[in-house]
Amino acid sequence: MTNHTERTSADILSGRASALSDSDDWHLADPDFTSYDGDQFEREERAAMRRVQGLSTELEDVTEVEYRQLRLERVVLVGVWSEGTLEEAENSLRELAALAETAGSTVLAGVVQRRYRPDPATYVGSGKAEELRDIVVAEGADTVVADSQLAPNQRRALEDVVKVKVIDRTALILDIFAQHAKSKEGKAQVELAQLQYLLPRLRGWGESMSRQAGGQVSGGAGMGSRGPGETKIELDRRRINQRMAKLRREIKEMKTVRDTKRSGRRANHVPAVAIAGYTNAGKSSLLNRITGAGALVENALFATLDPTIRRAETPDGREFTIADTVGFVRSLPHELVEAFRSTLEEVADADLLLHVVDGSHPDPEGQITAVRQVLADVWDDPNDQPKEVVVVNKADIADPEVVDRILRHEKYSIAVSARSGAGIEELRALIADELPHQDVELTLLVPYGRGDVVNTLHSVADVLSEEHLPEGTRLHVRVFSHQAETFREFVPQ
Repeated sequence: MTNHTERTSADILSGRASALSDSDDWHLADPDFTSYDGDQFEREERAAMRRVQGLSTELEDVTEVEYRQLRLERVVLVGVWSEGTLEEAENSLRELAALAETAGSTVLAGVVQRRYRPDPATYVGSGKAEELRDIVVAEGADTVVADSQLAPNQRRALEDVVKVKVIDRTALILDIFAQHAKSKEGKAQVELAQLQYLLPRLRGWGESMSRQAGGQVSGGAGMGSRGPGETKIELDRRRINQRMAKLRREIKEMKTVRDTKRSGRRANHVPAVAIAGYTNAGKSSLLNRITGAGALVENALFATLDPTIRRAETPDGREFTIADTVGFVRSLPHELVEAFRSTLEEVADADLLLHVVDGSHPDPEGQITAVRQVLADVWDDPNDQPKEVVVVNKADIADPEVVDRILRHEKYSIAVSARSGAGIEELRALIADELPHQDVELTLLVPYGRGDVVNTLHSVADVLSEEHLPEGTRLHVRVFSHQAETFREFVPQ
């Protein structure tokens, strides 16, 4: 028997600041922020025109031809708690509230229902759906957001009861990605994910998409009236499939360009570091603190979609690249994982993975698990996975006991604060220790006719000394172990 225990959440939503914390707005008050994070031109551009709550164009005279109102979408959240603890269910709804606010809406209320499993018809059951409708009417909401991915029939049935638009968690995340994508590749990846999500849901988007019975079935009109509904849906499916095929080709071509750049870095034996982690954990802030990259930093979920790659140096002068990748979230839509696979390859080809965790989050261990579940699909062979170092960020505002617990549990971990700079020098030293070292020293005698070898050595090796002798150029170099065999023929006998 289904247990219907409902929790209406003034207190749930009051805690959503843990997902988008006011304490994270330090960059708005800190006059030295730009010295940490470079020039935030992209953030200024993004914030230059925002929908503002409270501006209304509603006409007082309803006899006017047009009657309009301009405001933010007002949403009510609904979730089903079928497993885990109540705290986990509430954290999930807080995160959904943060996602809704990032998408540009105003969250009015939230409801969590205790069920063994979501109702196959209306997600929350017919009785609770009617209670949800009453909440929507009382709050004046125009949208309901479900904290799960809804089947097309669930969305349609719940919409019929609550009488306002219903979307699910996947559609909300796709909407945020569509707003934040800036590069050509990012926009193509988001559009592909949206079409993959839309394709199986075409039938649920209105009466014009429905099939029509032919012949004498259900009083049909017979010949001459068969199939117009089915023809329309099949036309739309064909167009979507054609567009998806075109987008896949374009992304594949863009992937070739990315692979070429990556192969150039590999040819020059430049070590690579990748930053991955939960959305809003502070990955871009950490990149800026290490390199001064000036990447966009914003207190919003999925502020960064396109990978940012910068060159940096270890304290001993060795060059390496460091890449900031797209953030993850619980129940990240499968369509997005597939669409952003080329972006995630920056992680797959890294020599070192910095897994950034928000130490101030109510459930940092849950963040770590969610990220690792996504990353498990990136590597075809688990043995190819680079060494992972868990970086507990925001240590200056996190509970010290929580930080200590993570550091004890994770074998390779370090606590830092991208805001204050605490722990950054230790992190730089850790990166220097973990990256491949040029630890093989060779003394070479290169004939003058092999100037190409001397040029290559200056590009890929650490040249300690160089001397020109009658028989050739003698160089004392330090190389990586896998490069040593390439130059063995020039070692004097």
